[in-house]
Amino acid sequence: MAGRMVRLVLLVGAAALASGSQGDREPVYRDCVLRCEERNCSGGALKHFRSRQPIYMTLAGWTCQDDCKYECMWVTVGLYLQEGHKVPQFHGKWPFFRFLCFQEPASAVASFLNGLASLVMLCRYRISVPASSPMYPTCVAFAWVSLNAWFWSTVFHTRDTDLTEKMDYFCASTVILHSVYLCCVRTVGLQRPAVASAFRALLLLMLTAHVSYLSLVRFDYGYNLAANVAIGLVNAAWWLTWCLRNRQRLPHVRKCIVVVLLLQGLSLLELLDFPPLFWVLDAHAIWHVSTIPVHVLFFSILNLDMEGVGPESCNPPTPLLTPTWPSQVLASVQTWPHNIWGWKMGNPSGPWS
Repeated sequence: MAGRMVRLVLLVGAAALASGSQGDREPVYRDCVLRCEERNCSGGALKHFRSRQPIYMTLAGWTCQDDCKYECMWVTVGLYLQEGHKVPQFHGKWPFFRFLCFQEPASAVASFLNGLASLVMLCRYRISVPASSPMYPTCVAFAWVSLNAWFWSTVFHTRDTDLTEKMDYFCASTVILHSVYLCCVRTVGLQRPAVASAFRALLLLMLTAHVSYLSLVRFDYGYNLAANVAIGLVNAAWWLTWCLRNRQRLPHVRKCIVVVLLLQGLSLLELLDFPPLFWVLDAHAIWHVSTIPVHVLFFSILNLDMEGVGPESCNPPTPLLTPTWPSQVLASVQTWPHNIWGWKMGNPSGPWS
């Protein structure tokens, strides 16, 4: 819910600096990149680079120029540390050790685990909640939208490009809007399906206009930030208002209050902006890790909420976005382990190794 909004807001703040940071403005960095590209990224040297580049790096889209920037980043960081200066950022990001093809390994793994937690809880939800439940279609659709967003978050932290950045941002916006729609269906739509349908059309129009403007006109980070903050605040306020009004009649909504407040509180981790510990773990990655159990709590609320919503309430409203993925995907993962944490760092290789 609001967690994806907060994540998007803070990513946008970092992306606004991507046009230039202290590190990549340094003459030593620029000269280093220029010399590296001249020496390694043309003619026979380029063929040699490609012949020894691991296949996973090629598939992830890492080029000779990218490796030059990576190597020169560490040359610059080393000079800063030798002279007692603070670690600079490069292109709006802290320097990270690359693990295999993962540009930000901790955030990528944490995003994957968030998606895995959502998938496991979706499987449990489908098993425990009958398809005739009024909230079933909307909740399942919301889970698929969240899974898609976490997939692109994983891709973005694996390899930051214009495409992966936009997909990460657009999918995060979709999650925010779908969370608002989920709130609308639960609080209003079960009694007034026509209102939910009209609101669904409005949200789809907003999403289309938002993506179209950023894709076809200009990718305006400031506008993107303002739009998502506004929708996210409406979302959080709406959920909290409904929960407070129904906390006596539906005791489980107190958990919903905890989820909303927890997500807002955990987002403060992002304010602790510091160079990554061991060049891997930064505040953003820690925040990602901290949101994993929130998915478990949120879907447990959806399971409990089934008891407060009888099938006689209404006909189930249409989901904001209807998933088309085959149900066999769920059947194949229902026996997956609940936690997959195994990974270890490796030493990156570049054109100078």
